[in-house]
This record gives sequence, structure tokens and C-alpha cells, in this order.
Amino acid sequence: MMWKWMLLLLLAWGAITCSARDRTDLLNACLDAKHHKTKPGPEDKLHEQCSPWRRNSCCSFNTTQELHKDTSLLYNFNWDHCGKMEPACKRHFIQDSCLYECSPNLGPWIQEVNQNWRKERFLDVPLCKEDCQRWWEDCRTSSTCKTNWHKGWDWSSGVNKCPAKAVCRTFEFYFPTPASFCEGLWSHSYKVSNYSQGSGRCIQMWFDPDQGNPNEEVARFYAQAMTSGAIYPGRGLFIPSLALILPLLLLV
Repeated sequence: MMWKWMLLLLLAWGAITCSARDRTDLLNACLDAKHHKTKPGPEDKLHEQCSPWRRNSCCSFNTTQELHKDTSLLYNFNWDHCGKMEPACKRHFIQDSCLYECSPNLGPWIQEVNQNWRKERFLDVPLCKEDCQRWWEDCRTSSTCKTNWHKGWDWSSGVNKCPAKAVCRTFEFYFPTPASFCEGLWSHSYKVSNYSQGSGRCIQMWFDPDQGNPNEEVARFYAQAMTSGAIYPGRGLFIPSLALILPLLLLV
């Protein structure tokens, strides 16, 4: 009987400490990673597709200028590792890179990692379903040789190349569905949402800055849910609130 009480009390303590986390950190946060600023703030100018984040950004102009290149010095990653990538496809990848480097609205999905080039990543960001659909449709005829771009490359030349025996095929061959593409490409950085743009429940990869940043509302929603103990964004991890724990205590 005693061990049950101890277990439930530990769960209650965990719920209290997790829900007490500062919401400001979740709503306006930069990743602890290779090229990110320590804190978000305004930039006088950001390059082309990264410009929507100019008013409050985790990236610098130099970072945004570099990530628009075919082989960027940021990570020495070559988009054209299986031949020339279609411009419409590459546009989505640049927007994806802008979101990763610049967005201060991904706090609820930040996770610690033990990697030599970054200490944090984001995991299971709820990507709006039409963003994923368009990305996949515009890339399905371009080619790649891998289903997970985070690992397994041949870096012997200093730039990513297909590993031995890997065959270049269309994106559609390696990723038969939009979800398999958006979720598998970067080790589940994204999770395809059932929600659409404008719902306030999913992250948009790109937006019109004149209309405001819609991802701010999305971050507020998930931060509130997280700090109240209702949900914890991540791969299946659930933090119970006291409202759920107390009835269990009464039953012991």
C-alpha cells in the first residue's frame, strides 16, 4: 500500500514542477544549437524566404543568406546530392530551414539532445496538413537516396554524399505518402497535423508577415496545455495534472 502512495505522490510532484515551468520560455525561445541566437529579437533584414521572421527572430541575416545556397556552409549540406532538385521543391526546403533557424515559436517542442553540434532540437512539431501536402507534391519528382537525412551520409569529402550502395530514386519512391516524408525526413521533427492553416492548432512553415505570425497563437495554445499539465508535446509522453492524480489517491 505504501509504495502506491509513494508512486502517486511522485507523479503529483512531477506534475507540479513541470507545470510550473516558465511559459515565457516556451513562447519566445531559441534552440541551443549551432547557428541560433541566444535570445530572439528583431533583425533589420533577413534574406528572402526568411524575411517573415524579421520582427522577432532566432537567426541573423548572415545565417539566412547562407541557407539559401545550394550547398550551404552552415552544415555543408548539398540539396542536389541526386541531381538537380526542382526549384519548387527547394523552395520548401529553404522555408523549412528558415523555420528551424529563425522561429522563436517552437518552445513547446524543444527537446534536449546529446549531439556535438547542438544541445537541443524540436520534436513532433504539429505541421499544418496542407504545408506537408504541398511540400511532398512539389518534391515527389525530385530525387534522393535516403529516407532519413539526419544520419547515414558519406561525409568523407566534407559534403554529404549518398552512402555506398544507396540508389537515387524519386522522393515518391522513398516517401510514398506526405506523412512518411514530413515525419521521416528529419527524424520526426514534424508530425503532420489534422488541422489546417488558420486553425491556431498547427505550425505554418511560412506566412505573410503583413498578416502577423500565426505560429505565435499556436505556441500559446500548446504552452498553456503543457503548463496546465494537460499534455506534453513529444512522442507519446503524458504528464498528468493534479486533477487526474488526486482521484487516484483517494482510491488507494
